[in-house]
Amino acid sequence: MDLQITPSNAIEVQKPTPQTGAFLCEQLERGQVLLFREVPFAFPDADRKFLLSRSAAESRFHKNISYRPASGAVHGSADNSDRERLLDVMQRFSREAAAFVARLLTPYAGKMRLDFASFRPLEEQGRDLPLHKRNDLLHVDAFPSRPTRGGRILRIFVNINPAAGRVWNVGAPFHAFVPGLMGSGSRLQPPQRGKAAQLFAHAAARLGLPVADRSHYDEFMLYLHDWLKENSGFQKDSPKREIVFPSGCCWMVYTDGVPHAVMSGQFALEQTFIVPVDALVAPEASPLRVLESAMGKKLN
Repeated sequence: MDLQITPSNAIEVQKPTPQTGAFLCEQLERGQVLLFREVPFAFPDADRKFLLSRSAAESRFHKNISYRPASGAVHGSADNSDRERLLDVMQRFSREAAAFVARLLTPYAGKMRLDFASFRPLEEQGRDLPLHKRNDLLHVDAFPSRPTRGGRILRIFVNINPAAGRVWNVGAPFHAFVPGLMGSGSRLQPPQRGKAAQLFAHAAARLGLPVADRSHYDEFMLYLHDWLKENSGFQKDSPKREIVFPSGCCWMVYTDGVPHAVMSGQFALEQTFIVPVDALVAPEASPLRVLESAMGKKLN
């Protein structure tokens, strides 16, 4: 396998092999971004052209198209005329991406859980969104409705834009910046999971209501997602680097552990995986273990 540090500080993977899976896992877990100049799995040009042509049609899509492997459903399309074709494209992308990640990151094979895939057709620059929904502010990912209970959020992206790169700002990894924030005494105030919240969650579950059963870890990560976006000092002063993901490339990153902001770009595909802590090569660098060490207690 050939590795190269690109000018953007991502690790470019040129000839990956299964034998180097553990090394690549550790690089990802410690906050690196893996870059592939071309899509390293089957992605037919006809599928790319379909997504680009459908996106250009007025009112065809909402802000994101999501494919949910567990139910086999596509959500977010404003036009039902091509729904079967759209489902076929998203299913194939999800399947091929999952097979590639399992081949490449061998320690995770058979252990990670396939989560949602998405297509993001809108231009990110200049979007008018509420503060907590803005993508152009540094943040770490957390899912309000899909708690991971300590599992890590691994994502693989493809820039199918034929003419422009996708521009990110990327900050220091979780294990490098969070302990300092928590140790400062007045900056982070971790949420406390009250008895009332626990009783409500259990009651909702018994009644079949759609309320996520979040662990203390999940609640902290949701709090941190919002806190980072709200904190102008962190946005301005925290170390960050710009990475431009060129047209036709693919990249992988743990978005729960790497603060990131999407500054510009249009037409991106993405597949999410949830990787349990017991599958990790460097579990001590996971957000769960970092928080537990800083707080001196179990969180999941």
